[in-house]
Amino acid sequence: MHDESRRIEERVQRLHDQRIKTAVYAATVPFEVEAWQAPGEPVPFEEAAAASYEPFSMGTPWGPPWGTTWFRMRGQVPAEWAGRRVEAVIDLGFTGDWPGNQAEALVHLTDGTPLKAVNPLNQYVAIANPARGGESVDYLVEAASNPDILADNFSKTTPLGDKLTAGDKPLYTFRAADIAILDEEVWHLDLDVQVLRELMLELGEHDPRRHEIAHALDGAMDLLDLDDVSGSAGAVREALKPVLSRPAHASAHTISGVGHAHIDSAWLWPIRETKRKTSRTFSNVTSLADEYDDFIFACSQAQQYEWVRDNYPKVWSRIQESVKNGQWAPVGGMWVESDGNLPGGEAVARQFVHGKRFFMDHFGIETKGVWLPDSFGYNAAYPQIAKLAGNEWFLTQKISWNQTNKFPHHTFWWEGIDGTRIFTHFPPVDTYNARFSGEEMSRAVRNYSEKGGASRSLAPFGWGDGGGGPTREIMERARRLADLEGSAKVVVEHPDEFFAKAREEYPDAPVWVGELYLELHRATYTSQARTKQGNRRSEHLLREAELWATTAALHAPGYAYPHEKLDRLWKTVLLHQFHDILPGSSIAWVHREAEAEYARVARELHELTAEAVAALGAGAPRAFNTSPYDRAEVVRTADGTPVFVHVPASGSAPLADTAPPRPVTVDGRVLDNGLVRVEVAEDGTLSSVRDLRAGREVLAEPGNLLRLHTDLPNYWDAWDIDKHYKNRYTDLLDASSVTVVEQDPLIGAIRVERSFGKGSTITQTISVRAGSPRIDIETDIDWHETEKILKAAFPVDIRAPHSSAEIQFGHIQRPTHTNTSWESARFEVSGHRWVHLAEPGYGVAVINDSTYGHDVSRTVREDGGTTTTTVRLSLVRAPRIPDPEADQGRHRFTYALLPGATVEDAVAEGYSLNLPLRVADAAGAPAPVVSAEGEGVTVEAVKLADDASGDVVVRLYESRGGRATGTLRTGFPLAGAQITDLLERPLQDAEITDGAVTVALRPFQILTLRLRRG
Repeated sequence: MHDESRRIEERVQRLHDQRIKTAVYAATVPFEVEAWQAPGEPVPFEEAAAASYEPFSMGTPWGPPWGTTWFRMRGQVPAEWAGRRVEAVIDLGFTGDWPGNQAEALVHLTDGTPLKAVNPLNQYVAIANPARGGESVDYLVEAASNPDILADNFSKTTPLGDKLTAGDKPLYTFRAADIAILDEEVWHLDLDVQVLRELMLELGEHDPRRHEIAHALDGAMDLLDLDDVSGSAGAVREALKPVLSRPAHASAHTISGVGHAHIDSAWLWPIRETKRKTSRTFSNVTSLADEYDDFIFACSQAQQYEWVRDNYPKVWSRIQESVKNGQWAPVGGMWVESDGNLPGGEAVARQFVHGKRFFMDHFGIETKGVWLPDSFGYNAAYPQIAKLAGNEWFLTQKISWNQTNKFPHHTFWWEGIDGTRIFTHFPPVDTYNARFSGEEMSRAVRNYSEKGGASRSLAPFGWGDGGGGPTREIMERARRLADLEGSAKVVVEHPDEFFAKAREEYPDAPVWVGELYLELHRATYTSQARTKQGNRRSEHLLREAELWATTAALHAPGYAYPHEKLDRLWKTVLLHQFHDILPGSSIAWVHREAEAEYARVARELHELTAEAVAALGAGAPRAFNTSPYDRAEVVRTADGTPVFVHVPASGSAPLADTAPPRPVTVDGRVLDNGLVRVEVAEDGTLSSVRDLRAGREVLAEPGNLLRLHTDLPNYWDAWDIDKHYKNRYTDLLDASSVTVVEQDPLIGAIRVERSFGKGSTITQTISVRAGSPRIDIETDIDWHETEKILKAAFPVDIRAPHSSAEIQFGHIQRPTHTNTSWESARFEVSGHRWVHLAEPGYGVAVINDSTYGHDVSRTVREDGGTTTTTVRLSLVRAPRIPDPEADQGRHRFTYALLPGATVEDAVAEGYSLNLPLRVADAAGAPAPVVSAEGEGVTVEAVKLADDASGDVVVRLYESRGGRATGTLRTGFPLAGAQITDLLERPLQDAEITDGAVTVALRPFQILTLRLRRG
C-alpha cells in the first residue's frame, strides 16, 4: 500500500480548521451594545446598573489598563430559531492563546444575577436549549481590561504592572457580541476529529492503529459536504463511530481527571482582580456542573472561597449546592496555596488550621490532602505538618520544572525530617492546566516513572488564572478518551478517590527523604526583600501578641483575649504568603500593597501587645522576652541607654543595673568583650574574628565581604538566579569611612559607609555587646542597581561536610560538596533564621532577621589540606521583570556571626535576633505562661484555644535533631492536659507529673498541648 499519511494528515487538518470548526455556530445576529467606563476601581453591580450608557460599535477600542468597562447587551432570538440551542458569543478582543492574564468578563442578568464568565477559550453564555423564538436577551457585562504582562515572553520590561504607571491607552478592540445557534452535531464532529487526529499523530509510524485512524478520517472526510457542513456532519460522525468505539488495551494507563482552575491569589494582577477572577471562574464551574453530571471540580484556597462568599453571594450559593451534589471538591486545606519554603513553621500550621476549619465550618467537609501544584519547592517539615493537620496525601506539579535533574518518581512516600511519611503524587502530564490533548495523554504515559509498579496518575484539567476553568470541550474529550484504543483511559473522579486507588495499587511505593528542592526559581528566596521582611516580622509580632495576650488573659482581671483581631491579622499574613507574593514574583502593584499591609499589620500587633502588657498594671520599666529561651543580654531603655538584663523565657524582668560578665573595649578598629575579639579592616571587612573562649581564629579570609554580582537569568528574571551569576562580580572594598560610633562598657560599635554602582550606598554598623559572642551587622542599603545581586560572605576556617539551615520546626543538612548533579544544582538554597557550619568540636552560625537565600561552598587551601567553608547570604536583588523597580530604595536589616556556636546556640540566637526584648512599664512579674525544661524542647507558640474555652494551647518541637525528654511547667494551676492535632482536637491525654506535663520527643517532633486551667 502506498503511504498516504502526509496527504491525509494535511487534508484532515485543513478541513477541521477551516470548515468544521468555522461551522460550529450555524447562524448569528448581533447584540445591540452600549458601554459605560467605570471611573477608577471596580464598582458594585447596583452602581453600574444605574449608570448612563452610550452606544458602542464592534471594532471599537476599549479598556484602559486595569480598567472596568460595563457593556449593556440587548437582543432577541429570531422566531425561526425556536427549538435550537442558542447562545451568546462574546469576543472582547482576546489576544494570543494565553487563556488568562488578559481581558475577562462576567455576564449578569439585569437583576444582578451572575450567569457565566467570558474568557479567551470560553466565550459562550447559554441562552436557551431549546430556545423560544422571539424571546428577549438583556445582559449587563462587567469587562476587565487587564494588561498582558506576559507579552513578549518576559523579554521586555513593562510599566503595565501598576495602575500608577500603566497609562490609559485602550488595550483591546471589541470584535463581536452575537446571539448564535450552536450546531450541536457539528460541534460534536469538531471534537471527534480533534481527538482522533491528535491521537493519530502521537502514535508511532509503525503502529497499525495510527493508520487505521488515518484511513477512517480520510474516508469520513469524503462524506463532508463543503457546501453543507451542518447537513453532512451526522454522516461523517457515523462513519467515525467504529474507530472511536474501539476499547483501550487492558493494560492501558488510567488518568484520573480532576477539574481544576489554578488561580493565583495575586501574580500578574493585584489581589482586587483575583477577587473578580474567582467569581468569574466559579460561575463557569457551577454552570458546567449543571450541564455534566459526571463533572467533578477540585478547588483549594479557602481565602478565595471567602472572597466569593463576601462579594458574590449568589455564586457562593451555587458553590454550596455543587458541594452538596458531590461535583465540587474542596481540597488542599490551606488558607492559600502558600510558598513551600519561606513561611515559618507556625505559619504553615496556621495555613492548615484556618483553611481546614473554613471548609469544615461552611461545607461540613474535612479535606484529606495537600494541594500545592505550583509552589517553588517544598520544605522537609511538610509531611509532619500535613499529617498533624489530618491530611493523608500530598500533590504537587512544579518539580517537573527541574533545570538539571529529572525527579525519579511520580507516586511515592515522602518522608520528612522527623520520619513522618505522606503519600505523594506528581502528575506525569506535567501540567495543572490539562485539556486532554493527544500530546498531553501521550506525555503522561511516556513520562510516568512508576511503570510496572503502578498504572494510574492524576491530571488536573481546566484553564487557570482567569482562563475560566474547565470547559465543556475538555469534558467531551474526557468522555471520548474514557476507553479508546491507543490512548490512556480517562476517568473523571474526586482526588480522594484517585489517591485511595493509587495507594491500594502501590502500597510499597518508593520513599523520598528530605526536601523537595526545585532546581529552578531559586531567586524567589531573595527577590522583593521588603515583602519578605514584612512576612518575617509579622510572624514574630504575631507570636509576641499571642503570648502576651495569653499572659494578660491569665493574670489581668477584665482583659479579653483578642480572638477576632488575631484571627483577622493571621489571615492577612497567610494571604501574603501566597506563592507569587512572598517569593517576590508578582507585579509592582502587588508588592506595593503588600508592604502597606505589612505596615498596617505591624501597627495593629504592636498595639495589641502594648494593650496586653498595659493590662498587667502600671509600674517600673521591664524587659519582656518573647523567645522560648532565657536571655542575658543588653537592651536599651526608652532614652537609648544600654542596660544588661537577665530575662526568663516567655517572661519579664526589671531593667536593673546588672553588671555584665566583662565590659566591651574599643581600641581603634578592634572590638573586644572577653568572648570574641573583632578587627575591622580599613576596607570595612572583618579582617579577624578571634574566638577567645576556644583560642582560635574563626575566619579563613576577610569576613562580611560584600560582593556585587551581575544577575541576568536566562528567562524568569524575578524567579531565577542561574549559576553563571558567579562568574562576573565586583568586591565592595572601597569604604568611604570606618568610624567608631559607640564606645560603652555594654556596647562597642563601628560604622562602615560605602557608595558604589549607580548611586547606591551601604551603611553597616558592626557591634559587639557585653556577655555575648554574637557580632551584629546592622545594614542600611539605599539600592539603585539593576540586574545585580548583593551577597555577604563569611569564609570560616572549618572543614564542614554539610551545612545546616533552619527550616520549619527544625533544620535540614545539605552537603557542602558537589559530588553529584543533585548537589551541584543546589547552588542557591533557602533557610530561615540561621545557617550553621561545624566540624567535630567547633561550629559557627550566621544569623539573620529577614533574609532567606544563601549559598554554601568549600575550598581547600594550599597549606596542607586546610578547608575554608563559606556562607554567603543573599541580601538584595534587582530584577526588572515583572516589576521594573523591584527592590529599589531603602532596605534595613541585621545579620550576625556567632562564633563557637552549637545548633542549640543557633536556635536560641535566631529567636533572640528576631524577637528583640520589648521594654515597657508594668507592675510585677507574672509567671511565664509556660516554661520548658529539657534540652531541645522548644516552645514555638503560646495562645488561647481557638474555641474561646479559655484553655491554653502550646506548640513545641524538638529543635536539635535528637531525642528529647523534659517537662512543661505552667504559670497557672493545671487541671488537665491533652495532646492534640494542629486544629486543637484531642488525640490522647498527656502525662502530668508533679503538676507539670512530661514530654518525650523524637527528633524534630512537633507536639501540640491543650492545657486546662484549674
